[in-house]
Amino acid sequence: MNIKKSFALMAMCGFAFCASAQKLTSPDGNLVMNFSLNEQGAPVYDLTFKEKTVIKPSTLGLELKREDPEKKTDFEWTEMKDKAGVDKRANLMTGFKIKDTRTSTFDETWRPVWGEESEIRNHYNELEVTLDQPMNNRYIVIRFRLFNDGLGFRYEFPQQQNLNYFVIKEEHSQFAMSGDHTAFWIPGDYDTQEYDYTTSRLSEIRSKMKEAVTPNSSQYVFSPTGVQTALMMKTDDGLYINLHEAALVDYSCMSLNLDDKNMVFESWLTPDAKGDKGYMQTPCNSPWRTVIVSDDARDILASRITLNLNEPCKIADPSWIHPVKYVGVWWDMITGRGTWAYTDDVYSVKLGETDYMQTKPNGKHSANTENVKRYIDFAAKHGFDAVLVEGWNQGWEDWFGKSKDYVFDFVTPYPDFDVQELHRYAAGKGIEMMMHHETSSSVRNYERHMDKAYQFMVDNGYSSVKSGYVGDIIPRGEHHYGQWMVNHYLYAVTKAADYKIMVNAHEAVRPTGLCRTYPNLIGNESARGTEYESFGGSNVNHTTILPFTRLVGGPMDYTPGIFETDCSKMNPTNTSRVRSTLVRQLALYVTMYSPLQMAADVPENYERFMDAFQFIKDVPVDWQRTEYLEAEPGEYVTIARKDKHSNDWYVGCSAGYNGHESKLTLDFLDPDKKYEATIYADAKGTAWDNNPQAYTITKKKVTAKTKLNLKAGIGGGYAISIKEIKD
Repeated sequence: MNIKKSFALMAMCGFAFCASAQKLTSPDGNLVMNFSLNEQGAPVYDLTFKEKTVIKPSTLGLELKREDPEKKTDFEWTEMKDKAGVDKRANLMTGFKIKDTRTSTFDETWRPVWGEESEIRNHYNELEVTLDQPMNNRYIVIRFRLFNDGLGFRYEFPQQQNLNYFVIKEEHSQFAMSGDHTAFWIPGDYDTQEYDYTTSRLSEIRSKMKEAVTPNSSQYVFSPTGVQTALMMKTDDGLYINLHEAALVDYSCMSLNLDDKNMVFESWLTPDAKGDKGYMQTPCNSPWRTVIVSDDARDILASRITLNLNEPCKIADPSWIHPVKYVGVWWDMITGRGTWAYTDDVYSVKLGETDYMQTKPNGKHSANTENVKRYIDFAAKHGFDAVLVEGWNQGWEDWFGKSKDYVFDFVTPYPDFDVQELHRYAAGKGIEMMMHHETSSSVRNYERHMDKAYQFMVDNGYSSVKSGYVGDIIPRGEHHYGQWMVNHYLYAVTKAADYKIMVNAHEAVRPTGLCRTYPNLIGNESARGTEYESFGGSNVNHTTILPFTRLVGGPMDYTPGIFETDCSKMNPTNTSRVRSTLVRQLALYVTMYSPLQMAADVPENYERFMDAFQFIKDVPVDWQRTEYLEAEPGEYVTIARKDKHSNDWYVGCSAGYNGHESKLTLDFLDPDKKYEATIYADAKGTAWDNNPQAYTITKKKVTAKTKLNLKAGIGGGYAISIKEIKD
């Protein structure tokens, strides 16, 4: 690792001098941030990119929960002495004076355990502003980091006599937009991100909100103009702006609420069961608030701000953490052909009391030993790493919608699932097993069983777990994205690390780059994934937006690779269609980055298209270098990636409602090497709703000078493997 630091310290100064604007410039000079205090002593910042306004002057600060003046507060039950000060103590927004400022430069190159490239540069200029609040005799720090591709800032609360324990009522970080931008958004919700994206002007969010909110197993929409991050926008003068957060630890998840008269976004934290938005103890800090900006959409995809604002890896020896390509007993149940439940005879399960040996199997239970062995055989034959099995454990007959505490124990299999035999069988074929822990959002129950469940995994050869949080949270009244749950998700990851287990969390809070610090967090869902293609379908351009939104925070277990796009072929009662061509399903292995990639369809569907399946077999899940060739949110994304362990490259293109024509130059290839390209393309006239399984496969010799003209159909794409020709 190479690190360079330089510091310039400004000594203590009077208010008159320090109240003037502080200017921070990015290393390349394109971004400029100004900071000052307004007449009320409120912190104000603005941001420009190449002299274009990104963020107009916007205020910062927090509103604390008002103390109860009648409350008995100490051990002797003494009444509060300073009742008159409860209102002003809740104010952490105004009345500040600049105590001192400090600037510094930081430049390092670090190596992720896995990632989109083998090295990441972390280069920024920093402004640290210490703000004194005389009326409360306390101070805070606001830290700004300006990168070439955007801004990060956070609040820091040093330990001090008059700011020790406090409760956040609301954070008031503003992001004032310069106009009525085009936005790619999903409704602000405390419990789910599993919505299709709406593309509209900011001024249209209010009128389009009702249509944008679709049913989910747990949801709480908080405002007619509230949206979630990462929020992607495009201005009329050609800027691409992305708002998100990084390093979400011991704090509530941030959404954004829009003042649609003035086009000002303000942070909106997820509350707990009491309505409070954060219980804090100093020293502590908020997550980073991020603004990524460029006049080239590809730079948004290439930004590593989210990762760079997280702490370095805290796992001393991460050598046991590795990317995984897997198949699984999953799509069978998602389409309704099979079931998670073992029997249809039981309507109420009490673990330890319900005797499944006395029940009649329903004949559709997919997680049975024989079927799982079929998947293990398929994985071994085609070079996959692991097999996921859902529905293996007792309790699925009444798992959902009952607000049930003791719903699963995570160690007791159904009678037709032989844990020991499958462990032996998989190990004999060099295949790992991937555990499934659906919690039904009974988090209290999961933590009760966690150590035992993780030890059970270790004992039976499971090195990774897919966890799920479907439904309303128990403890009742908590939300999926509140501080309490944010702490739980991290607890599960750190506890798993004690057992050398990798975690893929579904329905959890959307990622904020914590996979840098805890790389055993190898995947998340936290968005509308492939399963929704069986639940009525997702928007055709969904996978052209996700790389600009959800993936800004970290990789997604999107579960691509569905070859049979007509779900009625799996289940005659399921009339849903996968709104994608077969070839675009290949491309997603490149455009939807994850070190955890699933071939999500059933083996028999792959066996019908083995020539196309070859791309899924070949494509790596860990990368040395990534090049973003073309990008326009909502329209198309074209990405090239170099295998971490060879000189081979892979290219993927995902297109939306208008299809896409590419004119590519392969200048990212080594100019001294020759390659053979295998091009998987939509057949002429193919679209997601017109002969979606039609494709062509062509091979040709290529070099760094080769130019390719390729066309993706509506909801289509193309995929290319480019392998070095050895002399």
